[in-house]
This record gives sequence, C-alpha cells and structure tokens, in this order.
Amino acid sequence: MKVSWTAQPARTSDADTVAIGVFEGEEGPPDAPEQVAELLHSGEARRAYKALAVTHADTKRWLIVGLGARADFTPEKARVAAAAARDRAREISTRTLCWQAPPANDGTAGEIAQALVQGTILADYSFESFKSSSAPAHGGGERERGEQDPPKHLDGLIVAGGNDLERAVADAAIVATAVNQARDLQNRPANDLTPTALGEYARDLAGEIDSLTVEVEGRDGLLARSMGAFAAVAQGSEQEPALITMRYEPPGASGPLLGLVGKAVTFDSGGISLKPGAKMAEMKFDMSGGAAVICAVAAIARMKLPVRVVAVVGATENLPSGRSVKPGDIVTASNGKTIEVNNTDAEGRLVLADCLCHAVSLGAEAIVDAATLTGAVIIALGSTYAGLIANDDAFAARVTEAGERSGEILWRLPLHEEYSELIKGTYGDLDNAPEGRKAGTIVGGAFLSNFVGDTPWAHLDIAGSAWDLGRAYAPKGAAGYGVRLLVELARSYAA
Repeated sequence: MKVSWTAQPARTSDADTVAIGVFEGEEGPPDAPEQVAELLHSGEARRAYKALAVTHADTKRWLIVGLGARADFTPEKARVAAAAARDRAREISTRTLCWQAPPANDGTAGEIAQALVQGTILADYSFESFKSSSAPAHGGGERERGEQDPPKHLDGLIVAGGNDLERAVADAAIVATAVNQARDLQNRPANDLTPTALGEYARDLAGEIDSLTVEVEGRDGLLARSMGAFAAVAQGSEQEPALITMRYEPPGASGPLLGLVGKAVTFDSGGISLKPGAKMAEMKFDMSGGAAVICAVAAIARMKLPVRVVAVVGATENLPSGRSVKPGDIVTASNGKTIEVNNTDAEGRLVLADCLCHAVSLGAEAIVDAATLTGAVIIALGSTYAGLIANDDAFAARVTEAGERSGEILWRLPLHEEYSELIKGTYGDLDNAPEGRKAGTIVGGAFLSNFVGDTPWAHLDIAGSAWDLGRAYAPKGAAGYGVRLLVELARSYAA
C-alpha cells in the first residue's frame, strides 16, 4: 500500500473514496460536499463512534465516520475507527482511500494521523501465503454476470490536511508495515519458520537496511558461550537453534545502549512435559516475542532514529525426543546459575535466561524482553493489557508510557523479594517451575530477574496479546504485539 500525506483538502486528491470523521455536537468539515451535510441532517449518517455512512459527490465516494465525543477521542480510538472505515471502504471497492485528518487544537494532530495510518494498514492485513491460488472466489457460489469481488487490499492511503504531517505519516507507515511483517512471521507454520529460517530473515534485513548488522549462531555457538539453559531446550529437536544478535548503531547516535530481547520458540510442544493436544497448533505463536523484537529493530533502523540498539533473540523448537532435557535435570546458565528443570514446558525462561545474560555482556544499559511466557497472564489480564515486571521504577515508567503512546498498554505486577523464595531450587540455585501454581506470571519474572544483574530491566509477558487480540485492526490470528511499543520506547531515547 502506498501511503502519503498532502496539505491539500481531501476533495482535491486522486482518491476514489474520502473518509471524513465527525464528532458529536459538531458540524461536518466545512469543505465537504452538501451531500454529507444532508446525510448528517437526515440521521442516515451519525456521529456516534464507529457509525458509518456512504454518499457520492464530485465523482468520489464519501465515507462518513462517527468519532463520538471529541473529549473521549484518543489515538487508539482513531485506530479502531480507521479499521472500521477500511473494512467499509473495501466493501465498496475502494482502491485509494483519503482520510481527511480531523482538526485538533491540542497538539495531537500528529498522533491522530499516525493512528489513522496504523489502523488502516493493520486492518488491511491478511495472510494467504499457503492458500491455493485455485481456491473458488466469491464464497464458492455462482457469480452474477458482470459482478466482481471487491479488492482484497487498498492500493493507496492518503492523509490530507493538518500542518506538516509528512514525517508522522511516513513513520506510521513504517511501524505498521513492521507490525504486519511480524504477523507474517507469527502466522507461518513451524515447518516453514524454523529457527534457521528466522535467523535468515534477520540476516536479510541487515542486507537491506543501513547501520544494521546481524549475527546468527547455532548449537555450537550456544555451547561455546556456556549457554546451558538455552542449549538444554534446543537439544530435543533436530532443528538447529539460532542465537540472533542484531545491532543498530547509526552515526551520531547518543544515549544509553537499549537492549531488546525476544523469546522465539518456533514450536512449543512442552517437551517431555507434553502439552495437551487441544490448541497445540497455536504453539507456533510461541516465537511472537522474537518476531516483535526483530521487526521493531528493523522499523527503528528504517526510521533512522538516532539511538543505539542491541537485540538478542533466542530461537529454538521445544520437542520431546530421546535426547530432550528431562524433568529433574539440572542445567547451568551462562552466568553460572544452576537451574532445576522441573517442568520442560517452562522452557521460555530458560531460553531468555541466557539471552538476557548475553544482552548484558554486550553492554546493554537498559533491557526489555518480550515473551509469550505464561498462561497465567491471560487469566490475570486477558488480552487488554500485557504484563509488566521490572526491577527499576524509572525504567518501568518509561516503558509504561511508551505503551500508552503506542496503544499497547501494560499493567505492572509486583516483584517483591518474597517471590524469590518460591523459585529457590532444592538441588540447584533455581527452580524453573515451582509447585503450587502461585503467582505464575510474577514467578516467571522473578526467575528472569536473576539474569540481568543491576541493569534496569523490564519483562513483557505478551501471552494474552500476541494472537487473537480481538481488536478491530487485529481480531484473529497474529497481532504483531510489541512492535509499536518497542519502537515508541526507542523513540523516547531519540528526543
């Protein structure tokens, strides 16, 4: 989709459909055709949030989108409204959609414009790489003579109006495209997206983007780095694991070295502690944190943000075999901590333990990890919030604020010293899965805190948000959750 901004009114654009937002208690845009005012006056078009109506004037379709009360309108509501508008635009065979940016007097015009772009691009996403091209069109029914299916995707999106929104619109397109690329990675089946394939994807990004370098190491690399926890998870699979290290260091960048760490278990069967068969197919999504990190770094680099970033992604399968790690085994992480593996399905924290140590060894001065770590976070927070655990209040606040600006909101859970008692091992230093099922999400974070030292660190448990998010722009399947938040966090250091 080609995305652009114009300072000219939407009616002068070459779009075939113009979307205009109307707030409760306010008149429509003054330069809109009289047909728009007539629909509003008649009540066919309403100002209620997400209400939609269509009219025709000046050789264009005019899509009237209710935005509700101006005081309640937020960038997240703009994303949802844009998604609703995109779906209606597709139904009426729109090729190029032009959004007339709602006027804003409170300095939020750029944020609203970005949200409109993101909502449109995210809603325009579909994953069809593995569908046969011979699949019957139009639901398999008989097609009426001359009838055509509406286009599946928009060709173009234009944002019109506002004061110099060109950079805001361009950056929003980069970020939203990165989210959709993460969704592509998530949606690929595990027999296609192996750890090696994920490493190759990251390498290809380095070939496309200036100032981005990527190194990928396999099983021998893990052993050479004494990554016994990560290697233990990987040993059950014939697939080669991948330790993916990405560096973005543009000329003139300043500020702390930001570390991003992602869990990328490309398929999680649970290992010897085998999961139930129901919904096990969804465990291809257990690499969602790694996908978010890789695609966020790519977006940061494409936006040329003047920040320094090092990213570490641990990619592996977790499968049962004759050489799998077993319940009761004791492994040693690269910082020397010994871990009793009492449940092989608590494997993500083993992978992250060594990846966090690696990020610290590379000089990261503040670290965020993203992982589909626990089912417990779904019980606690559903899909609305991702869980946040942190060892530094100031850094936790920065990450939380990035979530609020991006629309990927976080709820901080406590990291009290008493939780550390729960993860003490009987025969080793730590227990990866203590019995009792107390505070499951917090216990996972408490475990990870042992591998960052004094470095400011935040853990994002995205298990409830990574797929089937249920939002208008990402209702089912992969959500690409975390990309927007991580980019916004990096942007906070670029000011």
